[in-house]
Amino acid sequence: MGLLRGYLRSREIEAKGNKMTGIVLYGFDGSTYVRTVRMLLAEKGARYEQVPVNVLKGEPRQPEHVARHPFGKVPVLDHDGFRIIETGAIAPYLDEVLPGPSFTPDSSKDRARMRMAMGIVESYGYSALIAVAGYHLFPGADGPNEEKRKNGIVSSRLVLQELMKLRGGSAFIAGERPSLGDFYLAPLCFLVSLTPDASEVFAVDGFARWWEQIQAMPSYRATEPRFG
Repeated sequence: MGLLRGYLRSREIEAKGNKMTGIVLYGFDGSTYVRTVRMLLAEKGARYEQVPVNVLKGEPRQPEHVARHPFGKVPVLDHDGFRIIETGAIAPYLDEVLPGPSFTPDSSKDRARMRMAMGIVESYGYSALIAVAGYHLFPGADGPNEEKRKNGIVSSRLVLQELMKLRGGSAFIAGERPSLGDFYLAPLCFLVSLTPDASEVFAVDGFARWWEQIQAMPSYRATEPRFG
């Protein structure tokens, strides 16, 4: 835990001097991908304006937002007149242009681990973990789908198992410091943590240590969404 304490202290010091204006983030706090970007912005100590676009109310499909994102998704980022859509482009861009620590690993192997984690979450983890969380938190007009929940638990465990294998003996997914890969996964795990299925989904070797460290990060605590 000494590495984690040192990291947390360094973030407190660095955040005081790292500010940047001209950033507008479109999306509401309940979106996991919006939270991924918000965690990164918090880590960088960056100032930004957030314009809520509520997915649960169908606002991304309104003409005003479709003009920003033709596929009706969040987040969308504007930076000094430059617009970016898709978290896979937004997060690396902000990590590169904002001052402060980098959340892209230095070594080629660790960068590959980070990118594998991002790809696994995007391609398989999001749908699986949201199926579990959505059953309890966002059942929708047709009500909860028990089969989808059960399949989601199985798939979620597989995703977490592979990500923890990828992490190996490191503190975080791609090394001893958090990376964009951790920021991709953490918001989804938060939603699952609110459900009765969390203990089953999270019963994966190595997950408990990773999750404890993520929950201790100031950016994770500062970006917790409020539902209701």
